[in-house]
This record gives sequence, C-alpha cells and structure tokens, in this order.
Amino acid sequence: MGWWFGIKLWKRVFLGLILGVAFGLFVSQTMDPVAGEALLAKVRVIGDIFIRLIRMIVVPLVFFTLVAGIFAMGDPKKLGTIGVKAFLLYLVTTFFANLIGLGMGTLLRPGAGVDLGGAEPKQMGEMQPIGERLMAIIPENPFMALVEGDILAVIFFAILLGIGLLMARENGQPAGRFFEAISDGILKVTHIIMELAPFGVFGLIAYTAGTQGIATFQAILTLTIAVYAGCALHMAIVYGGLVRVFLGLPFVGFFRGILDPMMVAYSTSSSSATLPVTIRAATENLGIKKSVAGSVLPLGATINMDGTSLYLGIVALFTAQAFGYTLEPQHYFLIALTCALVSIGTAGVPSASLFLLAIVLEVFDVSPEHVAIVIGFIFPFDRILDMMRTVTNVSGDTAVATAVAKWEGELDEDVFRSRPLS
Repeated sequence: MGWWFGIKLWKRVFLGLILGVAFGLFVSQTMDPVAGEALLAKVRVIGDIFIRLIRMIVVPLVFFTLVAGIFAMGDPKKLGTIGVKAFLLYLVTTFFANLIGLGMGTLLRPGAGVDLGGAEPKQMGEMQPIGERLMAIIPENPFMALVEGDILAVIFFAILLGIGLLMARENGQPAGRFFEAISDGILKVTHIIMELAPFGVFGLIAYTAGTQGIATFQAILTLTIAVYAGCALHMAIVYGGLVRVFLGLPFVGFFRGILDPMMVAYSTSSSSATLPVTIRAATENLGIKKSVAGSVLPLGATINMDGTSLYLGIVALFTAQAFGYTLEPQHYFLIALTCALVSIGTAGVPSASLFLLAIVLEVFDVSPEHVAIVIGFIFPFDRILDMMRTVTNVSGDTAVATAVAKWEGELDEDVFRSRPLS
C-alpha cells in the first residue's frame, strides 16, 4: 500500500469524491430504485463511520488544543489582541460575503420564473431566542458541555482555563505541558483518522449523488450556480486578496495548503467536523503556530459563517423574485445586516441555514405560507448547496488565522512558501 500513501491526501480525497459521484449516478440510473437506495445506504455506512470518527475527536481536539494554544502564548494580553483581530476580520469578511451574495442574487435572478406550486410546505421549529443562546455560552457544568459537545461552551471554558494556567505562572507549568502533550497526541490521532477520508468521502458523495440525482439538481440549477459562483468569487477575491495583497503571501500557496480541509468540508458539510483537518493543514501546510491555530480556528468554526450569510442573501432574493415581492434599497441593507447577525454561531444547529431563513425573510414581510413553501422547495437538495457553503466557511477560517498569525509574528513563512503542488 506504499503507492497509495505516497499520493497526496487531497488527491486521494478528490479521487474518492469523483468515484463517489460516478458510482452514485450509475446505481441510480441502472438499478431498481428500491434496491439501488438499499445499496447506497450500505455504502453510506462507510461515510457515517468516518463522520463518527471525526466527531469523536472534535470536542477533545477543540478543548485541549485551545487550552494548549493559549498557554503557549505566554501572556494573557496576547490572547486579547489575537481575539480582537480575529473577530474584526471575521466581521469584515462577512460584510463582503453579504455584498457578493446580494450581487449574485440580483445578477442571476435565480427565482425568476420558478414555479413553486409543486413544493410541499415545510415548517421549521422555533429558534432559541438570542438572549438564551448567548447565556448558553457560559456552561453551568463544563464537564457536561464536554459530554454533550456544546462547542461554544467548551471554547468559553477552555479560554478561561488557559488564562488561569497563564496566571498561575510556575505552578501552572506542569498542567500546561500536560495539555500540550495531549494536544499533540490528539493531532496524531487526527492523522490516522484522515487516512480514511477518501473512503468516507466516497460513501457520503455516492449516497448524495445517487439519491438526489441529476433531475433534482436541475430544478434548482440557477440557484445552485448563484451560490457556487458567489462562494467561489468570495474565496478568490476576499480571502485570496487578503492573503496576496494585505499579507504579501502566495495566492496559490494558500489554497494549495488547505486543499485537504476543503475536500473534507465539501463532503461532510460541517465546519466543526472538518476542524481537525483544518488545524492540521494550518500548522503543517501554512506554518501557523499552534498558539494561533489552536485559538482562532475553533472560534472561526463556530462564528465565521460567510458561506451561510452569502447563501441566505441569495435565497432571500430568490424568494422575492419567485413570489413577486418588491424590494426597496433599505430592504437590501436590512437583508445583509440580518444575514450577518443570524449566521453567527449556527454550526451546531441542524439544517442551520434553512432554520434561520424565516428570520431573514421577515425583513420584507414574507408571509409564513411563502416561507414554508420556499423551505419545502429547497430542503430536499439543501445538502448540495451546503457543501459549497462549508468550503467557504473553512477557507475563511484559515484565511483569518493566516492573517492573525502573520501580524502576530506567529507564521513560519518558509513552511507557507515551501509546499509543492504535486
């Protein structure tokens, strides 16, 4: 198997993705629908095992890496500097995501002429009030937060614990070294899990391609083009511009270094599930020191949702165009603002983007019936759109981490510039 492991991981993942699409479409076109779906369900088990392994490692990785990263800073004040820079950059990139999303929705008009009459209305459950969501960040029992996988609460507790170890000075050194050792061990486990990525991606994509099919995809072709083109433009112009123009680093080198997390993000549709791969790529391929990667990337996986914000803007215009709502200039501003606000912290919410769509559509008084119809129309193939949104989110996390590392002197540029393309 030496030849297999000699191939770059991103190439193996890409091969799994292509073969998965081909296999899924072949099964859907040549086999009896019931038998074909049963076969695809069996193949998907491989993908489900991979997802479970990734989710198994996410919480301990976030907790131990974040504590170790803060401890490695050596000064609590540095954490504040890094946190402020990262948060402001996330806001700036989200602002541009909103502009691009509204621009693509206006230019391509994905909702024009779309017949939603055959869509089955689908109601989503009520969302937790913003006050309760903010209060939930502070865990009543940090151990329970770890068990339940409450990432925001885990991040909050890990930051406090890391600061506490720094303030303890000499007495905190043994515990700090313990967290650093565990963090290194978990990263090694992540390497082992990632060797299964090509097979997991194959199983997940085969099931998606086989059950969704080309015909279903064609029903939202223009909307899909708008989302994919918008995300691609955002990554190239905003993230690429940040890396090349403001940081003076190679444009191609950045995206070459994050191919692994981009592929995994596309197949899993989860920024949190991709986090172990993102941290590995950031430290090994981009040369970002653990003090920054371990603090900025978990934060980004939770609050940086540029792809979601861009998508919500496009779907809002899709809804207006499909039902004939007239939008005034102030509506565009309110849509952009609402998309940015509601996209923060949606990583742990099932069907996150559609779950939040009703809030955005309230900006121009869309009726509850129309909201339900739009959600029902998009829901069956939201996975196809979510895959690209997640790639955008993960790319944004690493772009911001790269910028913060560069400004803080925590970026090894020799590593960044030395990654071969092959």
